[in-house]
Amino acid sequence: MKRAQIENILKDLEKKMVFLVGPRQVGKTWLSKEIAKTSDFPVYLSFDKTEDRGIIKKEAWPAGTTLLILDELHKMRGWKNYLKGVFDTKNPALKILVTGSARLNTFRQAGDSLAGRFFIHRLLPFSLSELKHIGELSDMEKLITRGGFPEPFLAETEEDAERWRSQYFDGLIRTDILDFETVHNLNAVHMTLELLRHRVGSPISLAGIAEDVQVSPITVKRYLEIFESLFIIFRVTPYTKNIARSILKEPKVYFFDTGLVKGDIGAQFENFVAVSLLKHTFALLDMTGKQHELKYLRTKEGKETDFVLAENGVATELMEAKISESEPSRNLVYFSEKYCIKGTQVVKEVKRETSFQNIHIVSAKKYLENLFL
Repeated sequence: MKRAQIENILKDLEKKMVFLVGPRQVGKTWLSKEIAKTSDFPVYLSFDKTEDRGIIKKEAWPAGTTLLILDELHKMRGWKNYLKGVFDTKNPALKILVTGSARLNTFRQAGDSLAGRFFIHRLLPFSLSELKHIGELSDMEKLITRGGFPEPFLAETEEDAERWRSQYFDGLIRTDILDFETVHNLNAVHMTLELLRHRVGSPISLAGIAEDVQVSPITVKRYLEIFESLFIIFRVTPYTKNIARSILKEPKVYFFDTGLVKGDIGAQFENFVAVSLLKHTFALLDMTGKQHELKYLRTKEGKETDFVLAENGVATELMEAKISESEPSRNLVYFSEKYCIKGTQVVKEVKRETSFQNIHIVSAKKYLENLFL
């Protein structure tokens, strides 16, 4: 199945290096090989392969290479300066695509050594918007229950999808996390991740998780940073600009794979909406340079709206995700009126779309299909 970002990546390769990053098994290798088909003499090298590692270190790929694909290069010590040297001395005809499963902040740490030399594209699971964009049938129920990772989403049976997820989850813990950083208590990592699966959409207390897992809050904080760096989870932090100090500061946690969520349909649906909105904001940033962010609001008194979309630091839209609701959320109305911001209530099983002043109740499927990506 085609990925919507391919044309933009091809255009950017004409100008600079491209970093293609995203979760494990989201389709980066497949997309890289599709891009390779457009080049006269592509070479694919993975730092995970012993034989490729030597070629990479010696820069021993064929002289006539027109597209160099370097996979998991961030695992090489000194990769930033290495890549700077390759880019600055390469043949003008050589295009470079770097792929990996480490999060964007890994690349941001490159600092001045790679400044101005690359574009970033984040490849995330399929969304309703992407399926519509590439002309595929959009199945919201399947995306909610199976998640948007290609293999479980396209699996013939639910059983096949679940078998994939079981292996995927085990691989995250026993392979990806240990490859990324030395962890001394793998059982605590597993317990932390399991607790998060049950707490999707709720403000996260480091102290609370630390007590349950019997480790320090600092250790839990580091675990969350690892999970986030490897595209396992993402944090949605409170929107605070020009907002009263009574706003709660704890982040909420969601999974890139909605299928990992343990909870009722409400939690699964909220996670599904969160992934869709995050993908929308990432695509706007990666493809247009526009600064968009996903936040949320919650006061210490318990008033909350699930999401806030912000542009250049300014809130542009408040949002609630509901399974079925014909009346606008009281909290959505409260925040919308207080701060004069448009409110949208996306409803999974909507009977009738309607508007109340600055609040709009809309079909979740229709709304999410029309996001940027």
